[in-house]
Amino acid sequence: MSNVPNQNGIGLDQQFAGLDIRGGGQGGPPQQNTNRYVPPNRRMEGGGMDGGGASFGNYRGGGGRPGGGYGGGGGRPGYGGGYDPRGPPPPMPSSFDRGYNRGGGGGYGDRDRGYGFSDRPSNGGGDRWGGEREGDQLQRNDRWKEPSVSDQDWTTPMPRDSRIEEELFKSATTGINFDKYDDIPVDATGNDVPDCIKSFNELDLTPIIVENITLAKYTTPTPVQKYSFPIILKQRDLMACAQTGSGKTAAFLVPVLNQIFLVGPQLASQDPKRPMGGRRKQFPLALVLAPTRELATQIYNEARKFSYRSRVRPCVVYGGADVGSQMRDLERGCHLLVATPGRLVDMLERGKVGLDNCRYLVLDEADRMLDMGFEPQIRRIVEQDTMPRTQDRHTMMFSATFPKEIQRLAQDFLHDYIFLAVGRVGSTSENITQTIIWVDDHQKKSHLLDLLQETPQDGEEKPGESLTLVFVETKRGADHLEDFLYRNNYPVTSIHGDRSQGERELALKHFRSGRCPILVATAVAARGLDIPHVKHVINFDLPSDIEEYVHRIGRTGRMGNTGRATSFFNEGNRGLVRDLQELLTETKQVVPDWLENYSMEVHRMHGGGGRRGGGKR
Repeated sequence: MSNVPNQNGIGLDQQFAGLDIRGGGQGGPPQQNTNRYVPPNRRMEGGGMDGGGASFGNYRGGGGRPGGGYGGGGGRPGYGGGYDPRGPPPPMPSSFDRGYNRGGGGGYGDRDRGYGFSDRPSNGGGDRWGGEREGDQLQRNDRWKEPSVSDQDWTTPMPRDSRIEEELFKSATTGINFDKYDDIPVDATGNDVPDCIKSFNELDLTPIIVENITLAKYTTPTPVQKYSFPIILKQRDLMACAQTGSGKTAAFLVPVLNQIFLVGPQLASQDPKRPMGGRRKQFPLALVLAPTRELATQIYNEARKFSYRSRVRPCVVYGGADVGSQMRDLERGCHLLVATPGRLVDMLERGKVGLDNCRYLVLDEADRMLDMGFEPQIRRIVEQDTMPRTQDRHTMMFSATFPKEIQRLAQDFLHDYIFLAVGRVGSTSENITQTIIWVDDHQKKSHLLDLLQETPQDGEEKPGESLTLVFVETKRGADHLEDFLYRNNYPVTSIHGDRSQGERELALKHFRSGRCPILVATAVAARGLDIPHVKHVINFDLPSDIEEYVHRIGRTGRMGNTGRATSFFNEGNRGLVRDLQELLTETKQVVPDWLENYSMEVHRMHGGGGRRGGGKR
């Protein structure tokens, strides 16, 4: 039916005006109730829905024909077609051809309401609601068409996007002492350990990975990367202990993404539980678990870098953020998922994520996750869901320390794994100059102002290139110290566990950019955060154990850069003195005379030695 007047001058509105909704054929005499509206629930009464001819949908179909139903009648193109409820129903169509009470075909009903589309050509005419005229190829709505994933070549780069490229790689940086990493001892133990590499060129990497490594300004692999790349590419499980800031994130992301590019299409197409048209539940090929929101976001951003111009879509889910927006993001597709354990369990229970196809499992900062009490959630994810068995997946664990709890986890989750120790396990970088100062509690703020006065001012370095991170023990202490520095005209911000995710992300954004070059933080930011240009870490309050101290000062001196760490020590930190002295000696730092004397005094009073290297928490 055309929308323009025909040769007799009768337009679409005139033709509709002559229709009888309840009965009579097209162009027939109007009936008594022509203009009376009949609600849907009463259209079956007295033949209202079917009448003697045209149905509710017959403004698209033929008038006066039996079987008008809800759609057009017979084989005419109608609003879905239908059957006459007064007679026996026709045979039910198959699920693949099922429309909305579909009848003779054609019309709007050709858009399937089930899982797929009917491949049968329309029998109806070529009006604007239907398909082509009989004999023409049916044009299907490809908006819901499921692509043939296995036919795609995931190793071929997609078109370049200069805006995204600038966003992802603008902060790439390298360290001035990068070559000194060659002096760090590396110990790899296990069966058939692959040879390490000295250059990225020794690896058979996909063009996407090669280009993204170049864009990220990675020129030389770090020690952990020299060993982990060939180990993971050889499909071996890995337990790696490396000092913080040694390039651990790229150590697992690069080889895992490279493998997904090579074999991903076959794995992604093996979703027997997914309906043909359904994409609401996602089956990622790789899963990375991280202890904190900040670390999860950091890993996700790195995954975006190395998957740039690929068909792989990374996603991130974590607690403290809107679950609805995260679910909507997942529904757009997810091949690599970065998650905190608690939020992932939530997504599993909601039916938004399935682990059936997960072939790569990474536990980053595994010791921190155990410290935070995530072991039940981790075991629920790995052992009690649809995760493939240990021998059917490749598992990697990364940790700065290797206590007994981590050893047990490695035995349960890893299969014939290689243990990689880069440097002294639980140690810190020699690139960090550590200074310990005796400061009583009431003098800490005054000493802090003195230290901040030594920090390069605007003009000496570019904004964001000389950042100071101040650690305190309590949330209240973070708020008070931020307020104190603000009142002393210092551009400062803070993060702690009581801040909303939006507030934390905004604070980190201002810190990274240099808008607020001083960040006061509790231990929530001590692990995993990779913030370039942190030149000075100040322990306003020292932690209670040496492992936390190592992770805190590891926010500076990363990736070969030099850094500085200053800690305020007093009587309340006596439990840390022996371990602190051992660490300073091991990393070739100056040990103050008063610290040695105090350590000997504490040793005489309490006996025993340091706790480093053990599993005591």
